Amino acid sequence: MAIYNIVSILVVITAFFAFINTKFLKLPNTIGLMLIAMVFSISCGFINYLKPSLIEPFIKTIADLDFSAIVINVLLSFLLFAGALHTDFNLLKAQKTSVILFSIVGVLLSTFIIGGVLHNVLQLFSLNIPFLYCLLFGSFISPTDPIAVLGILTKANVPKNLEINIVGESLFNDGIGVVIFIAILSIINNGIHDFGTIGIIKLFTLEALGGIAFGLVLGYAIYFLMKQIDDYETEVIISLGGVMGGSLLAYYLHVSAPLAMVVAGLMTGDKTKKIAMSDTTALYVDKFWHLIDVLLNALLFVLMGLKVLSIHFDLKHIGISLLLIPLFLLARYTSLLIPFRIAKRILSLNYKDIILMTWGGLRGGLSIAMVLSLTENIPYKNMFTTFTFMIVLFSIFVQGLTVNKIVKALYK
Repeated sequence: MAIYNIVSILVVITAFFAFINTKFLKLPNTIGLMLIAMVFSISCGFINYLKPSLIEPFIKTIADLDFSAIVINVLLSFLLFAGALHTDFNLLKAQKTSVILFSIVGVLLSTFIIGGVLHNVLQLFSLNIPFLYCLLFGSFISPTDPIAVLGILTKANVPKNLEINIVGESLFNDGIGVVIFIAILSIINNGIHDFGTIGIIKLFTLEALGGIAFGLVLGYAIYFLMKQIDDYETEVIISLGGVMGGSLLAYYLHVSAPLAMVVAGLMTGDKTKKIAMSDTTALYVDKFWHLIDVLLNALLFVLMGLKVLSIHFDLKHIGISLLLIPLFLLARYTSLLIPFRIAKRILSLNYKDIILMTWGGLRGGLSIAMVLSLTENIPYKNMFTTFTFMIVLFSIFVQGLTVNKIVKALYK
């Protein structure tokens, strides 16, 4: 099916689901859309069981969609730029120590803690999986998803300094998580002797630091161009061209496009908006990227719900994942608590904040995209896919729907 036809069908489905949610369910958009899409998927599966010929082409189209490429190569850059553009840079700057600490040290700790927990739990079920593969799982389930966090948490009346910590961590830690994921996958594919410590350092330097440096260059290029003119239509196009062209160039240069988009978005939302944009331009740029954010967010969560159609869930793996969910929440808490205890004196946070950061650290499309990007020659992919979907479903539907209640309970 042609790309245009696929996109058209997805947008029509998303618009219809959004109407149902707004009119009847009245849930947060991300949660409501994913819920409706999942109900729709289950219904399609039932219809397909009764009469396969009726909707088989649609199911095949969904199964053939390269979800990981859509999320990592397309949606993520737009959504991260939009999220960073609307993030208060001064508040983020004030919380920079904790954001950096949790997005780097926290993700590394979480990867190893989750890997260790998974390795030991699976042995209880006579599943002796090499520790390195458990680390691989830890690398793509550890980062909190910026799309899920920005879509749900920012509307939960969280204290402002804590909100900026959670949002800031989620904006940066996905890039770090992707680098760790690539490093562990490279070790699995090539062997530790061929990749080695030097290879990991080189990869981290090029991907992470290179992405940040490229983001600064891209952000300055957008600033320079906008400063030369005063035309809101052209400046909106420049911001769009910056994200699209910048993402392509980042992938070509093998630097982290997500980190580049975060840095460029922060620069555009702060310095460029204050100096290079008129009030009219700033308004139109804000509204344009808000609309992009809403539309692509909606598309992503509908895609996540529809993707259930093409996943073959094993009942045994579902049962194990129910045991893993609370253990992984504890792992998330531990990975935040350790750096918090070490740097407590210089952080403007307390133990209640760490609890909320644990519960508010939602997983979403990024984790699913990374597990689905694994090739079929990677053993345990099906099991890891089931675990990931179950954890994401719990994160979105249980954690996402109860964040407000946790906030009220902790800060009443």
